[in-house]
This record gives sequence, C-alpha cells and structure tokens, in this order.
Amino acid sequence: MKYIGIIVAMDEEREAIQNFFKEKEVKQIYNLRFLIGKIGKKDCIIVKSGIGKVNSARTTQILIDNFDIEYIINVGVGGAINYLLNIGDVVIAKYVVQHDFDITAFGHSKGYITGIGDRVDCDYGLTSAFENMIKSKEEKNYQTKIGVIATGDIFCTEIEMKNKINAKFDADVVDMECGAIAQVAYLDNIPFVGIRCISDIPNKKNARTFDENLELASKRCAMLLYEFCSQ
Repeated sequence: MKYIGIIVAMDEEREAIQNFFKEKEVKQIYNLRFLIGKIGKKDCIIVKSGIGKVNSARTTQILIDNFDIEYIINVGVGGAINYLLNIGDVVIAKYVVQHDFDITAFGHSKGYITGIGDRVDCDYGLTSAFENMIKSKEEKNYQTKIGVIATGDIFCTEIEMKNKINAKFDADVVDMECGAIAQVAYLDNIPFVGIRCISDIPNKKNARTFDENLELASKRCAMLLYEFCSQ
C-alpha cells in the first residue's frame, strides 16, 4: 500500500493534524513515532522530525526506507520575509532553497549545493493541486501565495537577515526543515511539496509572536491538509 508521507517539526503541528486521523496505528522506529491511518480518503503516515535540517533529513530518509511513500508533504509554520505576507497567510512552495548553505569560496552562488543545484523544485502537480483547492474556497480570511521557502538552521529574528534572504533568493518565508526534506526527497526521487502558514515576522521580537500564533498556524495547515486529502 502506498502512503502520503506527512512530516512536521513540532508537537503542535502534529497534534492539529492528528485530530483528522482515522484508523490509527503507531509504528516506532528508533526514536521516531510514525502514525499510520487515513486523512479523508487518503492513506497517510505522519511523523514529527524535530527541529532543524539534520533532524528533518534523517526522518525523511527513515520514512522512505520503511514505508512505500507515494509523495511527501511537509507542512508547518514559518516566518514571513515577504512584506506583503501577514500572520495566518499560506505559502505553497514552487521551490525550496537553503539560505545558509555557502560554498561561494569555490565560485558558486549562495545556496548552491553540489549535486543538487541552487534549489529543489517542488512537484508541480502537488503545488497546483493545493493552489486550486485553496482558490476554490468560497470564504477565506487569509491570502495564499505560490512562492519560495528558504531553509536554514536558525530561527530568524533580525530584520537585516530577513531582508537579505528575501533579496538574495526572492524568498517569501523562512523555516528550519523544508529545504532538507526537499533535498532527501529529490535524491530519492520522491515527489514533494512544502507548505507554510505564517506564524511570525522577523522583527527582533518575533519569538513571542511565534508562540502566540503557533496554534492558529498549525490548525490552518491541518485543515488545508484535511481538505486536500478529502478530494
């Protein structure tokens, strides 16, 4: 049986999605807890990776090695670096970059990864399916953007850093996992898409904003995932 692999970083994101799970079964592999069941009409596996690129890359490979994965969806919260985005808005990735990967000393552009390139493209069909689903919603009190997720092993708080990442990569949102998950999926030839709901905007005080909006953003991601799997 093929499954949709759903990877999140934090308990709050996982718990919001688990509310939509049916026929639950748990499989423990190493210290990772894989929840197997259905969301809507689709067979899914959800796993919490933990925060950061190493945790998320490790989890992605273990998921792929142990289950028959049709495609991977990484959902979660992120910080807006596009000034047009507000708390609660949603970014569906067309591609993902790693803003902290730097081998510019060897003549490559910032973010270039040997054997990968400057970016990892998300699966066009998955990106389009989410975009069309959200556009079809009759009422929506948030905006949706097809855009760029920039990943790095840092919780961005500095306005200068936010502006530099936005300008360099034409990125819309920063996070700490999506780029690593995308890289593993690419190397393993598994279709992938990343989705981020805005929880904060880097302004030196956004750690507090993040905490205040984590539940809202997590629930919005979970609802979008449920609607996608119910089609």
